[in-house]
Amino acid sequence: MGKLFTLFALIIVASLLAACGTPAAATPITVEVTRIVTSEAPAAGAETPSGEAPTAASSPAPAPVAGGERLQAVLDRGQLICGVHGSFQGFGFVDNAGNWSGFDVDFCHAWAAALFNDADAVEFRGLSAQERFTALQSGEVDVLSRNSTWTWTRDTELGLTFGPVTFYDGQAIMARADTVGDATAGLDALEGANVCVQSGTTTELNLADQFRAAGVNYTPVVFEDQNAAFQAYDEGRCDAITSDRSQLATQGQAVLQNFGEHVMLDLVLSKEPLAPAVAQGDDKWADVIHWVVYGMIQAEELGITSENVDEFLGSEDPVVRRLLGAEGELGAKLGLSNDFIYRVIKLVGNYGEVYERNLSTYNLARGQNDLWTNGGLMYAMPLR
Repeated sequence: MGKLFTLFALIIVASLLAACGTPAAATPITVEVTRIVTSEAPAAGAETPSGEAPTAASSPAPAPVAGGERLQAVLDRGQLICGVHGSFQGFGFVDNAGNWSGFDVDFCHAWAAALFNDADAVEFRGLSAQERFTALQSGEVDVLSRNSTWTWTRDTELGLTFGPVTFYDGQAIMARADTVGDATAGLDALEGANVCVQSGTTTELNLADQFRAAGVNYTPVVFEDQNAAFQAYDEGRCDAITSDRSQLATQGQAVLQNFGEHVMLDLVLSKEPLAPAVAQGDDKWADVIHWVVYGMIQAEELGITSENVDEFLGSEDPVVRRLLGAEGELGAKLGLSNDFIYRVIKLVGNYGEVYERNLSTYNLARGQNDLWTNGGLMYAMPLR
């Protein structure tokens, strides 16, 4: 037994020496990772609920649904279960009274309107970045509308089907003006900086990739919760913070004590197409998610709003008539009422109304999220 142990020990030592004896190729940066594990923490200065946002585990999970039967299960239940953020102002936020609001939240209302002619027939589940995809895969939520980037890995390896991109975003960096100067500064202005970043997102990898490519040394300070990251940045524990531009703009204005002292660099570190998602294997349910979004974009193209939609019901334009269900069987082909888009526009609004209602406060210009006719990327597939 002693000989075997000695031999085993020698093998282990030899293996370690072999692994360490040949140094890896030098990289152009030095990265020291500070990882901070936190629970959901309220952001400084932000209005937060008196308890944690409801999570997928806080309510009984719905009965398992076989592939291809999600739509009927939702209709039978009489309520949509929608996975959202919970503490991301402008996109998914629940206040002290339990009222949900935000850009992503309004799409949940839109799907409920299409399904039930009731925009409030929806149960919201606040999900962290770490639990959002598991909740969708397990069937605890019907659809995920939580500022999630559509990526190859998530599409293929996680078994998700993404809907239309609802918000074209990009990763950026915010820093104090006295650190970087102005928005035109490059990554070299952050040499040796501590950068706050959230784990469980595409942001962490993008940050490492871009700093390595630029040959800039930095230390990522990693948090499980974005609110905790903003709080640490506000307290001066990080020299900079990185996230999607939308999140830096909205959370920055809502959380930072002296927002005017900070600048968002012009650099765009990545493409971040944010889209809703459903579990793969249910094309019929995915079609409902897709076509409600396209209908909202098409309504904006046609100038149809929640205020004037009734006036368009008498239109002779066949495109308008099909969209609103005055003719054709577009809804029936999805298993819905033919006027499902009319319901959505009447009760929730078109894409532009949803954008204006939730994001205009934060001065987020439409940019890429404007209609294609205005130079943006928002383009509805033909409803015919």
